[in-house]
Amino acid sequence: VHPNVSQGCQGGCATCSDYNGCLSCKPRLFFVLERIGMKQIGVCLSSCPSGYYGTRYPDINKCAKCKADCDTCFTRNFCTKCKSGFYLYSGKCLEKCPDGLEASNHTMECTSMVHCETSEWSPWSPCMKKGKTCGFKRGNEVRVREIVQHPSTRGNPCPATSESRKCIVQRKRCQKEGKGKKNREEKRKKSNKDESKETRQESKGRAARRQNREQRENNNKTQPKKRKAPNKEQDLAPVDTAH
Repeated sequence: VHPNVSQGCQGGCATCSDYNGCLSCKPRLFFVLERIGMKQIGVCLSSCPSGYYGTRYPDINKCAKCKADCDTCFTRNFCTKCKSGFYLYSGKCLEKCPDGLEASNHTMECTSMVHCETSEWSPWSPCMKKGKTCGFKRGNEVRVREIVQHPSTRGNPCPATSESRKCIVQRKRCQKEGKGKKNREEKRKKSNKDESKETRQESKGRAARRQNREQRENNNKTQPKKRKAPNKEQDLAPVDTAH
């Protein structure tokens, strides 16, 4: 063993040097060189730091640097996160996304465009003017639709969600508020009043007829019976005197 190489190292080193740090690592640990000023020091880590990717070999496990535009990577040619100003697409870091894709500043990735989608139009509303459906000849009617999918940044924007058009209606007067209900109430009261009047009149008529009938019966009971007039023809008949 070289005089500057020690086997009683700490921090996961299998062998180390006072000047260069770790020279080899214990099993399953990754060896990586860290720069401190103009000097490089070997360290042994359980996983590679950001900006590095790990490669396992039979004799040593090493951490290698990602490409300059990668923040993290799986291999040198496959980035998993890009540095600021670049957008991730299929493992690569691009300054501009391909056609048909758009850059997401939130995830720093190239994503598919999402276009606006709307529902079907609703039926046309009743013809109105100033919130009323009467008292005019020309008015407006409207229809609406809802947004069911909002677009992404570069997707097709949403169209208008309402439409209005002129309309013509048969002119008619507006009833005063509560007038129709008042008229129906008055008619109902009048009908009830007429029915009550007819009922009272019928009751009075029945009472009068009953009273007249009772009066006649009482009169018949109090008046004396008339005697029958004698039969003059019988009184004037000749008397048979022959014996």
